[in-house]
Amino acid sequence: MDIEMFRQMVAKNPKGFLGRYGLGNKILQEGGSLEEAVEHLRIAVQLDPLHVASHLALGRVLIGLKQPEEAKEVLQAGIDAAISGRSNGGRDLVPEMQSLVRSLG
Repeated sequence: MDIEMFRQMVAKNPKGFLGRYGLGNKILQEGGSLEEAVEHLRIAVQLDPLHVASHLALGRVLIGLKQPEEAKEVLQAGIDAAISGRSNGGRDLVPEMQSLVRSLG
């Protein structure tokens, strides 16, 4: 999906976590505005706190925005959700999130 498709998803359903995650992650992947990406990813995490990939993407954006403490909190919350079994998947993302947390000190 291209970025405009995600923008349309968010416009049609602003409270849909998948559109918010998709748009924020696509902006991150394409090197767009980290400030815009963080806005959508924060909302995605609020709407579905168990969606592990949203935590990972938000953590990456926060690292890019030089906000390491918040990034650590977000990444740890994603790790906790995956390990607890409350999330629907995401265990495969845990090693990357743990590595990012360690790299932040």
